[in-house]
Amino acid sequence: MSSDLAAIVVVLAALIVVGLVVLIRTRRVVATPTERAVHTALHTASLAARSLRGGLGAESARDALPPLRSLTAAQGVALYDADAEALAHDDDPVWTTRVLTAADAAAASALAQQRRVLVNDPSGPDSPVRALVAEPLIAGDAGAGALVVATVSRPGPGMLGAIAEVARYVSDQVELAELDASRARLDRAEVLALRAQISPHFIYNALNTIASFVRTDPDRARELIIEFADFTRYSFRAAGEYTLLSDELRNIDRYLTLERARFGPALDVKLHVAPEVLGVVLPFLALQPLVENAVRHGLAAKGGGSITITARDEGTDCVITVEDDGVGMDPELLRSGDIDALDPPASRDESAGARVGLTNVDHRLRAAFGNDYGLVVDTGIGAGTKVGMRVPKFRAGVRV
Repeated sequence: MSSDLAAIVVVLAALIVVGLVVLIRTRRVVATPTERAVHTALHTASLAARSLRGGLGAESARDALPPLRSLTAAQGVALYDADAEALAHDDDPVWTTRVLTAADAAAASALAQQRRVLVNDPSGPDSPVRALVAEPLIAGDAGAGALVVATVSRPGPGMLGAIAEVARYVSDQVELAELDASRARLDRAEVLALRAQISPHFIYNALNTIASFVRTDPDRARELIIEFADFTRYSFRAAGEYTLLSDELRNIDRYLTLERARFGPALDVKLHVAPEVLGVVLPFLALQPLVENAVRHGLAAKGGGSITITARDEGTDCVITVEDDGVGMDPELLRSGDIDALDPPASRDESAGARVGLTNVDHRLRAAFGNDYGLVVDTGIGAGTKVGMRVPKFRAGVRV
């Protein structure tokens, strides 16, 4: 009898286990209506953001209309630019000629006053639209456009609040797009500033050096002209804002070839580069100013010296240093930004140029990789200068 009972218990336990397995395998996560509504709204907002992050234009406005219409639960939606010119409206039949004329006026009024404009019965008592709601799009402190919504019933406080929130969301996306564009313009301006720093000093010296070889050593002069042409072609190229470490080092070698022709044996250059970091991506002209700074402000004052360029692999990062045994500078003055005190009056412009170059590179490194990747300067009066940078071997969105 006990054996039969044991067998029944075993069978029941097996059935329970099988039932649990079936339940687990067939279980479905059923979201509540609220959860589904939140998910749908977030997904719809992301579709609008995808269109607007490139800026507010005719094409982006047209692509953003369907998700904006869904978010506002309106009959029709239209977008206007900063001049109250219509960019796009959906193809709903509510947009008759008279309604569109009223929408244009409402958008212009909302932009001028920078506040909501509500227009009831925009085309008369028989209008297919009961109201137009125009919300200004504000990016920063300026009007960037307007969102106009057409409704077939009088909008209540809830709907007006929803439309206002959607307009704020669109404004944020447009402002982010403008910030991205401003950052790109700033990056281009900073590269142009570095090019301007290269041009007046180095080019003059390089051409003088080449001229001195024309009569005494024409073959050497020809080689230097080719190096100079390749250097300027790279430095003034119209390519993107990033480059490979190998390309930057190759251009630095051209620069140093020209400087060695000027200084002769008084300029000694040592290069220590790990082969595995040659493919690392860094901001264009990030290394060149450090080397030029070492020559112009570190070694020229004492008639020569040595420069050591090192690039080593440190796990996920590449560490690059440029070190010279030149005159150095007071670290407190460098930290305080007191450029006039770094050198005697005759060379103040040169010192300012050095600091501008370092500040420029530091800013671009931090903008590209974050605040952990700025320049580190180790210097002292009469002790030379060592400038280091840390660059990630890979960073999403940073590529040549």
